[in-house]
Amino acid sequence: MKANWSRKTMLTIVFDLDGTLIDTAPDLIDTLNVILSRRGLPAVPYDAARPLIGGGAKGMIERALVLDGRIDVMAEVETLYAAFVAHYAEHIADRSRPFPHVEATLDRLAAAGHTLAVCTNKLEWLSRRLLDALKLSDCFAAICGQDTFGVQKPDPRILRSTVERAGGDVNRAIMVGDSITDIRTARAANVPVVAVDFGYTDVPIATLNPDRVIGCFAELPGAIGTLDTVKNGVDDQAFIRQKD
Repeated sequence: MKANWSRKTMLTIVFDLDGTLIDTAPDLIDTLNVILSRRGLPAVPYDAARPLIGGGAKGMIERALVLDGRIDVMAEVETLYAAFVAHYAEHIADRSRPFPHVEATLDRLAAAGHTLAVCTNKLEWLSRRLLDALKLSDCFAAICGQDTFGVQKPDPRILRSTVERAGGDVNRAIMVGDSITDIRTARAANVPVVAVDFGYTDVPIATLNPDRVIGCFAELPGAIGTLDTVKNGVDDQAFIRQKD
């Protein structure tokens, strides 16, 4: 039986990138340690570096320096950041891969008629290069980074502007992310937020009070179907089924 679909049930689903769609930690941490080693600084162990991801590369570098107690090097953050971007751009998809079930879930949501977009604190051109390398760019109506609109998360303007660029309505939008930054962004924009529990955060994501938490990407359509913003009298099971 075919589900009854209308434009009212369609959403703009906006995804964070690092730690949500793509496990970028291996390449980000490798790059971080390359530039630290060039400066004669010790490498940051993988498990300690992983929670540093999420606020953009510059924030990652700053937090790594604080972690090592090297506040004296803060004046060199811009230089380190430029070196980071240059190296990372050449190694952006060496080991980065989509999390399990990402491709199938994106296909399912798109087949259901929803518009998909990316809103990240990564630079837009780096985001596009990564998604191009992983053959995911065509899934998204908009790919927006910290430089796209001149603001970055948690400023709600980047989320609202991403929805608009994707051709959507912020009143029919959902954020999907992995960190307190994503949750704060969604709250500031008055947009519901679904959080993944496998991303880059140093505290259990459920303690940050997102609207829903999922432990696997395959759970996303069902989680979205339980949010008040998408119900509007539409049967939940009809909502999460694909058109056939």
